Amino acid sequence: MIARKWNFIVLLSAVFALAGCASTSTTGGASSTPAGSPAASASAPSTAKPAGGASVLDEIKSRGKLVVGVKYDTKLFGLKNPTGGEVEGFDVDIAKALAKEILGDEKKIELKEVTSKTRIPMLDNKEIDMIVATMTITDERKKQVEFSDVYFKAGQSLLVKKGSPIKSVADIKKGTKVLAVKGATSVGNIKAKAPEATVLEFDNYQDAFSALKAGQGDTLTTDNAILYGMVAQDPNFAVVGEPFTDEPYGIAMKKGETALQTVVNDSLKKLQSNGEYDKLYKKWIGEAPSK
Repeated sequence: MIARKWNFIVLLSAVFALAGCASTSTTGGASSTPAGSPAASASAPSTAKPAGGASVLDEIKSRGKLVVGVKYDTKLFGLKNPTGGEVEGFDVDIAKALAKEILGDEKKIELKEVTSKTRIPMLDNKEIDMIVATMTITDERKKQVEFSDVYFKAGQSLLVKKGSPIKSVADIKKGTKVLAVKGATSVGNIKAKAPEATVLEFDNYQDAFSALKAGQGDTLTTDNAILYGMVAQDPNFAVVGEPFTDEPYGIAMKKGETALQTVVNDSLKKLQSNGEYDKLYKKWIGEAPSK
């Protein structure tokens, strides 16, 4: 009888031991460790972005410098001065104003050269924090970047040598050689407006303008604001015809960087309300912006 009782006690102890082991096991792959415990934190890595470097805005403030992609070949907007080496233009001054708003000092900025072709890849590679480079807002580009509100309104036009028979886009026929820049919206626009024309694409605006002056094409097309800068360089050329597209420029930031987008939009609104925007516009464009 005693032996039977002892066997029962041993059996009962074994049952309790197994029950204790079961309380720390897993079922169906889900951990039974209580949520919020130290063990849970260690075994389940967080999907949240870490603080302090979580966004481009945080990185800008941490390094104390804003890195902006601008054109180096676009007079009035971003052109490298061959004498002093400084990059000057409306876009450059807007970028400096943003640096002042974000970091308190317009000198806390680094300018990097971009072209219409390289600007988005450089943004995606985090070589630059934003693009301020005559960049038209389009639905297709909105899939790739975050845009600010419109900061400049332009329209596509034609540049010709004075005396040219081309007076508008209607004069571009089969055999007409049209010069444009790779990666710009103007390429697709002119092909749609004048499908029989021959379109020659160049890496940047200075190369395209040099080709026009050398007689390699009949006309050069891009935004009228950029073309007016070319006329300022060489008055033997003229902008002809009415603009045949709307080209609203926006400041581009990496996709998902909505915190930076908000700060940029707030800064643009401030520049417009305090008169600084109008001052920069008159400085480079020569007249007040249309309201």
